[in-house]
Amino acid sequence: MDPRRNPFAPGAGTQPPELAGRDELIEKAEIALDRIAAGRPARSLVLYGLRGVGKTVLLGKIRSDAEARGLVPVRIEAPEHRSLPAILAAPLRAALLKLDRMEAAKAGARRALAALASFAKLKMKYADIEVSLDFEPLKGLADSGDLETDLAELLVAVGEAARERQTAVILVVDEIQYVDEAEMAALISALHAVAQERLPVTMVAAGLPQLLSRMGRAKSYSERLFEYVPVGALDAGAARVAITLPIEREGAAIEPQAVAAIIAATEGYPYFLQEWGKHSWDIAFDETITLQDVENAGVMALAELDASFFRVRFDRLTPTEKRYMRAMAELGPGPHRSGDIAEAMGKQVTQLAPIRNALMKKGMLYSPAHGDTAFTVPMFDAFMRRIMPAWP
Repeated sequence: MDPRRNPFAPGAGTQPPELAGRDELIEKAEIALDRIAAGRPARSLVLYGLRGVGKTVLLGKIRSDAEARGLVPVRIEAPEHRSLPAILAAPLRAALLKLDRMEAAKAGARRALAALASFAKLKMKYADIEVSLDFEPLKGLADSGDLETDLAELLVAVGEAARERQTAVILVVDEIQYVDEAEMAALISALHAVAQERLPVTMVAAGLPQLLSRMGRAKSYSERLFEYVPVGALDAGAARVAITLPIEREGAAIEPQAVAAIIAATEGYPYFLQEWGKHSWDIAFDETITLQDVENAGVMALAELDASFFRVRFDRLTPTEKRYMRAMAELGPGPHRSGDIAEAMGKQVTQLAPIRNALMKKGMLYSPAHGDTAFTVPMFDAFMRRIMPAWP
């Protein structure tokens, strides 16, 4: 069919044509936004799940909903090897300048900008802070040099500015699992401080499953401060809707057997559904996608995933890490006991612990239970067997 009409949208954080199966989660986020905007307490939301389940898409949807309500979302991505002050400073500056331009009393926004100028002096400790401010630091506010104290004072000032303007500031943080644990503790403490003051600042964050244990280690009370929301593969009904509705909106159709084949091949993971849907559409000769079309498209979809989605993660691995991942793949999808992986490699568990820890820090593995290890990327075991067919 005409690729110009292709409704499917595989891409990093690209919203699919039909955001199926996520209504309950979106409603939960909307309730939290409405409560915080009304000055009522609401726990921050933390979405967690594997790669390819649509966490970034959901953050984008929640951010759009916040903007539609007149709230001020602060978009933040936490890449590896960047400090928390560095990733916060510039987005907070933009949000505070927006508050400062609003038609309302501006004392709070100006004070928050002065607090941010003081906070930016942490550059002495965090050299990667890059932010330009035309405001003089306010002595004694967010300038102690202790991140936990200063970040709390900064977010309290931000909250006071938002309350003055009768709005709310929403920290929308993606890939939060990469935040250093000590810096995570400071962020949790700061959010606790604004919650105690009932200020209109909250957070909606997303990350890989390991962030639950990291946040728990950072601050023991984090489980009471946040609502942790799992995001997984779509069930068969939602996956069917995600495939069929976009096709039907374009005046085309898909055979039921073809839909079933896509769901089976993708295991219901949203990113993979988009990839299979795209190629199935492009390969179809007429206005109905057949089972044969899907089978042919599967070859192209896997090749595309191997060249991009899987490959970019594989290329980040050292040779030793690749061997570890290949040993896991030989055992199947997982999770796997650390002892079984060590046995497959002919090593002791203690010898492999540094490799396992490094892979967890890179976001390639996580531990769903003590002593267990699993891939953070769905279907990565099959990819490893394709890319490294020889074993051992």
